[in-house]
Amino acid sequence: MVSGKTQTAAELHRRIPNSYVFDPENAGYYIRDNIPAEMAEDDFQKHYLWREFTYSMLKCIYSEYEETIIVPMTLVDPDYFIEIVGRLRSEGRQVRHFTLYASPETLLDRLKSRGEGRDSWAALQMQRCLEGLKNKVFEHHVDTEYQLISQVAEVIIAMIETED
Repeated sequence: MVSGKTQTAAELHRRIPNSYVFDPENAGYYIRDNIPAEMAEDDFQKHYLWREFTYSMLKCIYSEYEETIIVPMTLVDPDYFIEIVGRLRSEGRQVRHFTLYASPETLLDRLKSRGEGRDSWAALQMQRCLEGLKNKVFEHHVDTEYQLISQVAEVIIAMIETED
């Protein structure tokens, strides 16, 4: 579970000239809505097709778009991360990944503000996600606990500039 990814992506897009936001959740919704119910997974990331589509779309965009691509994507399974991000990196594409992090209490408050309760799908995934994000492939953690979206964006931009 990451926190504030969509709003942070929008803020980064606003601040980074010529950037583009690609949201792979849309592919997940498409898959979910266009397969028989018997084939559906509780998490669309479990569908190989979602992971392949996300990788292929990013590869395609990278091949023709030389600016910054911002991808607000929750990935907590290291194998899925390697399957998408690792493949792109192995092909020589520069991919920077940042894990937005907050406490379970803050995450529940944020879910409540979106109209989702303790029994929502996102809330029920929280512990699994927090555990998964401890894996070293998700090493660049950005604590969003007491920060505004603008501050989170500033931290990420500073981390990018430090890497350059």
